Amino acid sequence: MEKYLRETFMLNYNSQEIVGLIRKREWNNLDEYGKIGAIYDYVQNEIALGYNKYDTLSATQVIKDGYGQCNTKATLIMALLRAVGVPCRLHGSKVTKAFQRSLMTKLMANLAPSSIVHTWAEVYYNGEWLSLEGAITDKAYIDGLRKLFPDYKGKFFDYAVAVQDFDNLQIDWNGKPTAIQQQAVMEDLGIFDSPDDFYSEYQQEFHGIKKFLYENIGRKIMTARVAKIRRGKHK
Repeated sequence: MEKYLRETFMLNYNSQEIVGLIRKREWNNLDEYGKIGAIYDYVQNEIALGYNKYDTLSATQVIKDGYGQCNTKATLIMALLRAVGVPCRLHGSKVTKAFQRSLMTKLMANLAPSSIVHTWAEVYYNGEWLSLEGAITDKAYIDGLRKLFPDYKGKFFDYAVAVQDFDNLQIDWNGKPTAIQQQAVMEDLGIFDSPDDFYSEYQQEFHGIKKFLYENIGRKIMTARVAKIRRGKHK
């Protein structure tokens, strides 16, 4: 398990910010189940869903932004788990862009590649590797979606959610896998020891003007739309 506990450039858990955060929250005083649960809740709900400029931010940079999407939240939760001695790894995939269509403008949807690099953290607990993908979407955002679609049941495939049963989401840590976007997976890219290893092989297929527009305009529109939904308003 040693390789699943090592620090990397992106998983910079010996930084002052992370050491101080862990000390302040007293996470090292918890048992393993409690450590995972407390860190999961922090990343899920105190680092709200939003779209960072780069996937390759370090854990401390994600904390500084104060929000994150699938890839950056995976980095942060891994750094925090390793900092308190809990083994974890990265699962890579490609997802269809379709499940985020209502967060995008029509121009963005047309410019975006058909598949998007998507990752989630897996934690080793009780002899099993468990997905922590449910940490991507904060509960306030999910509550906002439920207000928009009060009678919705069954498969939900939009607004950065891709699940078979929207009425019975499994996004709380209870010692079992959690998921919120895995129904959008088009291609499984496998398991990686760290996000550093993953991004040395895979990057988003944005280039040139498309990359510039996403980083400087598109992601900000998406983050603003998420915030409006979180406040109970339509996009």
